[in-house]
Amino acid sequence: MTQVLEFAILVIVVSASGVMAPGPLFAANLVYGVQQGTKAGIKMAIGHSIVELPLVVLLGIGVFSLEIFPEFRTIISIFGAITLFAFAAIQIKSLFRKSKSIQINPKQGPLIAGILLSALNPFFIIWWLTIGFKLISDSMMIWAFSGILVMFILHIWMDFVWMGAISFLASKSRKILSSNNYKILMGGLSVMLVYFGVTFLMEVFN
Repeated sequence: MTQVLEFAILVIVVSASGVMAPGPLFAANLVYGVQQGTKAGIKMAIGHSIVELPLVVLLGIGVFSLEIFPEFRTIISIFGAITLFAFAAIQIKSLFRKSKSIQINPKQGPLIAGILLSALNPFFIIWWLTIGFKLISDSMMIWAFSGILVMFILHIWMDFVWMGAISFLASKSRKILSSNNYKILMGGLSVMLVYFGVTFLMEVFN
């Protein structure tokens, strides 16, 4: 039991460096959270999990390797930047609509965004290839292949709690903002997405 508790604490503390780090997923979660509340964060977390679980399993069985596909980081960075620019452009365009209600595909938007902004985020992939891989290796030393599932469960709940909480808090901000200030907030978040897109490209060309 002590070993399980120690490993759980390790996973939670280390995972916080990835879960709570500012990034495109965080910025997009704020955007959707302002519009849709807690359910947006949950959908984002589900989309994130759809990408994260297969990646963790592949790392655990040794299929995913930089040696097999050395150019993956460049490709992911470029497509990730394009996705962020497109997402930001759609959001900025919505700010200039006459309607006061600003929505982006309210039913499927957060889920799809969670998938795309995870799969096309090179920093997310690199985190799992480095820090995350150590957690996977440690879990497999304790519980063999089933350790992958143990580690994933200990990690993924943080994504749901964090994204759900952030989207909930973001939704509350809309009630206290005027129409103009609301548009300024959404415009600022869109600029953040553009910034992360530029950062992705800089990683490729530097």
